[in-house]
Amino acid sequence: MALDLEKGTFDALIFDCDGTLVDSANAHLYSIQQGLAPLGLTMSPEWYHKRTGLGPEDLLDAYEAEFRVESLVREDFYERVNQAYLANLHLVQEIKVVTEVARKWFGTVPMAVASNGIRKNVEATLIALRLRPMFYTIVTSDEIERPKPAPDVYLEAAKRMRVLPKRVIVFEDTNEGLEAAHRAGMKAIDVREVRSGDCQPVA
Repeated sequence: MALDLEKGTFDALIFDCDGTLVDSANAHLYSIQQGLAPLGLTMSPEWYHKRTGLGPEDLLDAYEAEFRVESLVREDFYERVNQAYLANLHLVQEIKVVTEVARKWFGTVPMAVASNGIRKNVEATLIALRLRPMFYTIVTSDEIERPKPAPDVYLEAAKRMRVLPKRVIVFEDTNEGLEAAHRAGMKAIDVREVRSGDCQPVA
């Protein structure tokens, strides 16, 4: 396995979902494009992939500001996007180098998912890929006050698992997520480095 953890150096593991446990970028992008289409708008892959660490509200704020969009009714837009995402779940694949870590430690230490996504979509994703039973709890951006890069989702996950933040290792794939883990006082692993064979925890 490309990533080994030393037993006794942590009490819990927390995983981001999109881009960490699963590759859902195309499913999310297609869903956003479908949500924008009735308005005659679109979103390019290049623009989207540079901002995958943002929560839904921050992503839309950035889009509206950069492209001077004023026609979005957010409630209607999110409804279209979420319906489209659930229809696009077949495009989502697990990132096995990370899910194998979860499988190895399942039943040994408590594990959670902390995501900037919304709970309905995160739950559906994990269930579709048969990953949900491994995780004690899920915390999403619609359950806390501030999304990543604020530490709220990680602190809430640690609280639910009844572990100290300093005894948690986080798995993340974005700068926003790594900042959130750091601000929560947790060690973090940048899974983007797993594929290069140089994956190390950072304080």
